[in-house]
Amino acid sequence: MSVYTTVTAADLDAWLARYMIGRLADLAPIASGIENTNYFVTTEKGRYVLTLYERLPATELPFYLNLMAHLARAGAAVPAPEPDRTGALFSLLNGKPAGLVARIDGSSVHEPTRSHCAMVGAALARLHVASQSYRPRLANRRGPAWWRQTARVVQPFLTPEQKELLTAELEFQAGYGKGRLPKGAIHGDLFCNNVLFRDGHVAGIIDFGFAATDFFAYDLAITVNDWCRASIGEAPLDDARVAALVGAYDDLRPLTDDEHERWPGLLRAAALRFWVSRLHDLYLPRPGELTHAHDPAEFERILRDRIESPVVLSA
Repeated sequence: MSVYTTVTAADLDAWLARYMIGRLADLAPIASGIENTNYFVTTEKGRYVLTLYERLPATELPFYLNLMAHLARAGAAVPAPEPDRTGALFSLLNGKPAGLVARIDGSSVHEPTRSHCAMVGAALARLHVASQSYRPRLANRRGPAWWRQTARVVQPFLTPEQKELLTAELEFQAGYGKGRLPKGAIHGDLFCNNVLFRDGHVAGIIDFGFAATDFFAYDLAITVNDWCRASIGEAPLDDARVAALVGAYDDLRPLTDDEHERWPGLLRAAALRFWVSRLHDLYLPRPGELTHAHDPAEFERILRDRIESPVVLSA
């Protein structure tokens, strides 16, 4: 849990005057998140999630918030941002860009079944289909250039074996062609904790802080690496869960031959991205009132497994 910028009830009540949602009734920090400060907010007229964007520059926020609005209008399971009286989707709160989105009733799952995987695969496909008509573009700030830069920063903390793995995988990914793969706006972080279920269905996909313009199959690989493992915290994938998630996705957005061919490398790229990210958060944390860093060893194991046991998609 992380709260980098503390918001008091008095701070928020004054800020909410710019909205037409009534006065503040309740404010509570959310017990998750690494990148941003999040609070549950209840007003006289509704329930919302307040996000203060700690790292994202204000110039990039329109991409994320307008994407969410676009997806919600298209019928994807995404919470809609709340506009203020001027129509703006964010403004400064305690010196940080901040915005509200509708709060979704539901809960995440920690041990996904094949049914959960199939529902998430279909929801991600709908998101990608809807995002194809979203015109703005934004380079992935956690893409290959960031991997290489961050790898140099965390190298002093690694064992010789870890350094060897990191160097070898960066070299592999640098030569791994992905140019012809379909791309558009992706979620970029569709882990189990970012999908809420209610009454046996996907109620909402949340936390678009890593959304970017990138390859759809890479987004799918990120999702599979987290949702389809044989057991919690372990690396190997469960074939039945993979088949359920990818099959449901493919029914709505059929994967191309190039995506099939490059699938093993995309799973490795997705594992590398989160291993490097977690190494950075562990060894170079930002100061926060409450902080929690995920264990990077988990994604080191996943990367080693994807290298040693390549996963091929069935036709």
